[in-house]
Amino acid sequence: MLYYQFIKHSFGWVHANPGTEPIPVRIYFDKLPDKAEKNELFKNYVFGLQRLEPFQSARIMIRPDDIAEVDSGRHIEMQAVDVVLGAMAFRLNDLHLAIPEGKKRRGKRTKAKETLYKAIRAEIYKMYPNFNIGESTGSGHPGFETRWSSPYRHWKFIPRDFTIDEDRYK
Repeated sequence: MLYYQFIKHSFGWVHANPGTEPIPVRIYFDKLPDKAEKNELFKNYVFGLQRLEPFQSARIMIRPDDIAEVDSGRHIEMQAVDVVLGAMAFRLNDLHLAIPEGKKRRGKRTKAKETLYKAIRAEIYKMYPNFNIGESTGSGHPGFETRWSSPYRHWKFIPRDFTIDEDRYK
C-alpha cells in the first residue's frame, strides 16, 4: 500500500496535463519483491488510478502494458535513481563515518561515496538552498501543485503513530 500511495500522490500527475488530449503515463518499477500473483494485483491497483476523478480530470491514461518491472541494472534512468538513493541512504545512515575494524581511517570507497554524496547534495542545493536531506520536500517546497514540475523530490516516510524517545535523542 505504501508503493501505491507513493505512486498516487508523489509525482503530481494530476497537475501534469494542462491540455485537452489524454496523455499516457508509463510506470517502470524495479523488480517487485513479491510473488508474481501479488505483483499483478499491485499493478492492477496502479492501473486503476486512471479511474479516480483527479486522474480523469487531468486526462491521465495508464495502459496495462505501460506498467512494467525492469532490471535497474539495464535501465540507465533507474541506475541514476539508484545512485541518488544510495548516496542519500549512505549519508542518512552515517556510513560516511565508518572506519573498518582494525583501521584508523575511513576507506577509499567510503571517501569516494562521501564525495559523490556531496556532489549530489550540491545539485540539490541549487534547487533547494539549505535543504536538509533528513526532511521531505513534500508539499512544502513550494506546493502540491508543483510536484509534477519540480526537478527533484525527496520523501521522508514516517508512520502516523511514530514517536521519538526524547531520552535517547537530541
